[in-house]
Amino acid sequence: MNFTVKNLLLSGVGLTDAALERLLPGPETLPHSIHRAMRHSTFAGGKRLRPILCMEAARMTAAHDHASGSQADTDLPAGVAELGAALEMLHTYSLIHDDLPALDNDDLRRGQPTCHKAFGEATAILAGDALQTLAFQTIASLPSPAATTVRILREVAAAVGTGVGRVGAIETGLPPGMIGGQVMDLEGEHQRPTAELVEAIHRAKTGALITVSIVAGGLYGAASASEDTIERLRRFGQRAGLAFQIVDDVLDMTEDSAQLGKTAGKDTASDKATWPAVYGIERSLADAQELIADAFAELEPFGAAADGLKALAGYLVERKN
Repeated sequence: MNFTVKNLLLSGVGLTDAALERLLPGPETLPHSIHRAMRHSTFAGGKRLRPILCMEAARMTAAHDHASGSQADTDLPAGVAELGAALEMLHTYSLIHDDLPALDNDDLRRGQPTCHKAFGEATAILAGDALQTLAFQTIASLPSPAATTVRILREVAAAVGTGVGRVGAIETGLPPGMIGGQVMDLEGEHQRPTAELVEAIHRAKTGALITVSIVAGGLYGAASASEDTIERLRRFGQRAGLAFQIVDDVLDMTEDSAQLGKTAGKDTASDKATWPAVYGIERSLADAQELIADAFAELEPFGAAADGLKALAGYLVERKN
């Protein structure tokens, strides 16, 4: 891990955790059980990649907007850590629900007992629900222009739902959202995986939240960001998100549970539709590298302001957990 990435991750984790501590009810807040369950899963560790990507996208568009010329020249916009924390709440809620017996039925997450193992299924379900609700409450309270806040809410709500292909009467042309991807993943178990199915699942179940983290950060960093800027960020996020999940598939097959912080080999045991199941490990790693190269190309107009976001995208395919 290079110096830039290490610093971005350490700083981002600190900012995200501090924001989460401010936003989540304390363990002594009534009713105790739900708040302790929420905190158990939220503070069990984790790389905080989604909030860090969000913050760096905000820094990049703010730097580009002010023509400062360098990502390092621009401080993070005030309040963006709260936006990142909201995205981490949504990610954590999805993990709590994914781990339930009715879905992936897992006992280990981030090196800790899963929420339902520690607090029971009913409380785990409600903890996930509460984190999702608090996330939207947090976004609605951001110190950003009202139009920007509404745009971010619309983007995030669509990305975590059953599909973001349609918003009202507007056809967005975007792939399905996180919950839609989870449904496709469940329905794809014990079936022969096809390239089309695996890509659809990955772009939705994992890619949608990664993509919207980058898009939301970009919107927050520069309220006047052009549609070209937002679409570049969207394409960057879609490529980086798919690369991230491809590497996740490979790691599930090549690393042990202690390294991953979750149950290794779970995808194979459940007959999940994965990239290596279709293409093999060597081709999967090559595809991830190609996707990151294509993602980098989308950020060329931002010059040096994109250095932090590029460094993080590179880390997504180099990590070992």
